[in-house]
Amino acid sequence: MHSMKTLRRAAMCSLGGLALTSGFVTACSNDVTNPNQSELLGLDPKFDRPPQFPAGVPLSGQLDRSKLTMRSAISVDQTLNVARLPLFRGTVNGERVWFVVTDVSDSTMAEARGLNFAPRLANAQNGCPACVQTVQSSDPLPGRAPVTFAGGVDFSPMRVLLPGPMGFPPTMAQPGSVARAGYSDLIRVGTSPVVWNAPIVASGNGPFDVSEAHTNTLDRVMAIDTIAMTVDLQFVRAFAHGKDIFYLTFSSSGALSAVLERGTFVPVLGTLPFANDDRNPMGARSGIITITNGPRGMVSPPAQGLMHVILDNPPGNLSLQRPDLLRSLAVGGDAHNVLASFTTLRDPAERRLYTPMWDLHIAEWRADFVNRNENHAQTDFNTILQLGARRFLTNPGGAPLGSANFVVNCPILGFPFDPPIENQARRPRDPRDSRM
Repeated sequence: MHSMKTLRRAAMCSLGGLALTSGFVTACSNDVTNPNQSELLGLDPKFDRPPQFPAGVPLSGQLDRSKLTMRSAISVDQTLNVARLPLFRGTVNGERVWFVVTDVSDSTMAEARGLNFAPRLANAQNGCPACVQTVQSSDPLPGRAPVTFAGGVDFSPMRVLLPGPMGFPPTMAQPGSVARAGYSDLIRVGTSPVVWNAPIVASGNGPFDVSEAHTNTLDRVMAIDTIAMTVDLQFVRAFAHGKDIFYLTFSSSGALSAVLERGTFVPVLGTLPFANDDRNPMGARSGIITITNGPRGMVSPPAQGLMHVILDNPPGNLSLQRPDLLRSLAVGGDAHNVLASFTTLRDPAERRLYTPMWDLHIAEWRADFVNRNENHAQTDFNTILQLGARRFLTNPGGAPLGSANFVVNCPILGFPFDPPIENQARRPRDPRDSRM
């Protein structure tokens, strides 16, 4: 098998020294030095070395509402990274469940409800009918009347993450909640073509377990009030287009990813269209990159990545009873993943590419960059693709950087400073793609 892989790679590299894979062209050599290759790849010479960014800034206090993308959010506490959202009630097979609504494929409804406009969610059923569950309600806007879901979530498992020798990959990982039959975070009401992101975050009539066990709540639920109809959710610091941003996280189609995201394991989302094609207007995924072996430390940047988030934070699960863990994550302990789209971009066509369903790319710095301390934190998706086309970063094990085919549900929430407005680099070219 190894010799066949070697022969296949040699055959690919014989075609002008290039391999066509993972959504863009990548050089077969370790570094791209041939000017003709660089021109064909669409590489920018300013990324011949990894860029380095200033150190991050710890945040505190309430986020100004002008910096929200999701205007329905009631409050955003930057000290502990906790956002308060409206809560809605529903049922699954007679069991009471509680859900939130974050994104919708219709612009008018997004504006009226203060949600993120994600037009490509309307494509979620392309090749995947089960990716959007049909719910029943007397009102076409879910939440204004009780909703009957087709499937629910089992919150009873205990989330388990045992670090490996290098932190990532872990030696053991068990999701803290798992989708039941018929469940997807994405819903439509009856025969309506409008698709909503409406994840279930708790089940039952209470009392609600918001300890580290989270036996009937999502692992990121910090508090729930079924009288005031609010839920407090721990959110994530990340980057998009060179800027600090915040996003919520609810689920993943991969079990390991669900553990790392502290979300629900929802396998059906892995069938959403399309892996390695996040700019396809008929798709439902945008790109997100998580880096395994960025620099360690307590503040990001310079720290970034999965080894950092696993080893540089206190162990355990999220709860208001664990202010040490909450504050550690808030001041820079998150993995600081990098998003490919955002709703504040200047170009309307770019804004329409936003979707909360992210096509996860797992990136690993090449060993020599780690040894030279050049594995700097990165803040722009296209910049990472530029570095990946040079093979500075690859998939774990050395394969060209591309999709792991895990989809994570992470709606954007807002930004602490300036909004993302434009790409910081051009994408490496893919000759198959006329949109490049």
